[in-house]
Amino acid sequence: MKLTQLTAINIAKGLTLVLMLGLAVVYGIQDARQVIYLCLHGGYCFWWLLEQYLFPMRKAVIFTEEADIPTFISVLLFVGVFYALPGYFAFTNPEPLGYVPMAIALLLYIFGSLINTAADVQKMTAKSMGAKLVNTEIWRSVRNVNYFGDLMRYSSFAVVSGVLWSAILPLTVFALYIQRILEKEKSMGEKYSDFQAYQNNSTRLVPWIW
Repeated sequence: MKLTQLTAINIAKGLTLVLMLGLAVVYGIQDARQVIYLCLHGGYCFWWLLEQYLFPMRKAVIFTEEADIPTFISVLLFVGVFYALPGYFAFTNPEPLGYVPMAIALLLYIFGSLINTAADVQKMTAKSMGAKLVNTEIWRSVRNVNYFGDLMRYSSFAVVSGVLWSAILPLTVFALYIQRILEKEKSMGEKYSDFQAYQNNSTRLVPWIW
């Protein structure tokens, strides 16, 4: 059985969970900052794995490329370790979590998760029913709305940590998504005749802005 990139990512998500639990053991729970961070980031990692069980068709369409040993190690270090960086800052930040950043983080996470999941479910359902270009409902005004929801979620981790350096994570994910979006939209422009009209009536990533 070949090792796919998705399998590598799944293992990396498990590594992130282990690292966060390790941080809780080493640094302890000081206040709501650590509790909320564990719930948000830990809940996201758990949902990532659960989603593939609930929607097994995802495994056939995402990250299906084979992962060799160097790729596997890179994924573990990047997705498993680097993605846990805000968690390190959350557990080593001695300041109590204020109500304003708490509210901002929770709103970013809740709405980001809803947007991302709704977008994924709609696209999977539409594709399974034979749809070509999915450009209705949640996809009608933002062409990469699933990425937008994901960025909101990663931003919530940075806000909860309370350390500016944590912004490295959502900024890095943003840079990766830009590259992926440009490649995907070039391909979609060649594949779908109605993509140009869709492009003219929607934004690329951020609603009403870009």
